[in-house]
Amino acid sequence: MTVPWRRRGRTEHLVLPGVLTAEQAAETVAGILAVQREDGAIPWFRGHHLDPWDHTEAAMALDAAGEHDAAARAYEWLARHQNEDGSWYAAYHDGDAGRPTDRGRETNFCAYPAVGVWHHYLATGDDVFLDRMWPSVHAAIGFVLRLQLPGGQIGWKREAPEDGGAAVDDALLTGSSSVYHALRCALAIAEEREEPQPDWELAAGALGHAVRRHPERFLDKSRYSMDWYYPVLGGAVTGDEAKARIDARWDAFVVPGLGVRCVLPNPWVTGGESCELALALWAMGESDRALEILQSIGHLRAEGGMYWTGYVYEGERAMWPEELTTWTAGSLLLAVAALGGDEATTAVFGGERLPRGLEPECCR
Repeated sequence: MTVPWRRRGRTEHLVLPGVLTAEQAAETVAGILAVQREDGAIPWFRGHHLDPWDHTEAAMALDAAGEHDAAARAYEWLARHQNEDGSWYAAYHDGDAGRPTDRGRETNFCAYPAVGVWHHYLATGDDVFLDRMWPSVHAAIGFVLRLQLPGGQIGWKREAPEDGGAAVDDALLTGSSSVYHALRCALAIAEEREEPQPDWELAAGALGHAVRRHPERFLDKSRYSMDWYYPVLGGAVTGDEAKARIDARWDAFVVPGLGVRCVLPNPWVTGGESCELALALWAMGESDRALEILQSIGHLRAEGGMYWTGYVYEGERAMWPEELTTWTAGSLLLAVAALGGDEATTAVFGGERLPRGLEPECCR
């Protein structure tokens, strides 16, 4: 079935040989739009929950596709439903802000909207939008940095109010790597608005140093592929160190022709991890390997343009879980957009217009 796609600018960057044709890209974008609620919320799929991180990733994919009005509505949903302390809850039933299903407040989830806001601004040049979202970004980063630990790492969440609301001191490498990326995007927003945030710079420097040099400060989640590639994807580990990190565990996590394992030793590849690894490879300058990864997950594409979350490739082989998620489709569109040269996406994930040299002088 041919799906009409209203082109609002250059969209040829979403066509990639062996990954997406123009019609397939249109179907995938239409699939995300079909899930988005009228109020702007983008749950995983209708009837499931919304979390702020995946909501933001889907909104970024819409911007990459030229659907700027829909993306703006997604960010405005976040601004309207932010908690007084700058946070968002971890999950809302079907994107209904009045029905939170997990009232924990995860730092990674709360930081990531800064990445999306910066991406939207780069895609649209909309100064009014940036002004409108700045108080929300500022409050969210404030919440996150109140959970930064003396070693630079970020405690991964604050408990739900009904559970006492205590800050959790344990830090996750994947989450902290993503927060590092978000902090740099927030600093870029602050610079664009000519409102310098020196405390954020110090916090980002300490966090980046912890990610690069102090694995002992994080819980050991090395079985998970995200802990393998996220320090690269988040921009904390670059250059030769990034290549060495990726090469060291390539054979453990990459299943040729199928994608990237989520967790060892499970025989389960997932679309989201595969697309994120492709983005990390692209950021390293390895577009050929990134393309191979994206081509390998074509088997996850479902009729209608959305993507299954994952595939169990041994034993009783099956798509599992049986869900077609907006964030899996969104991660694919963002990876394709980066390889296709979309300016906003390449700037956000390639580090253009993001601050550098934040590591403390004593540690450079």
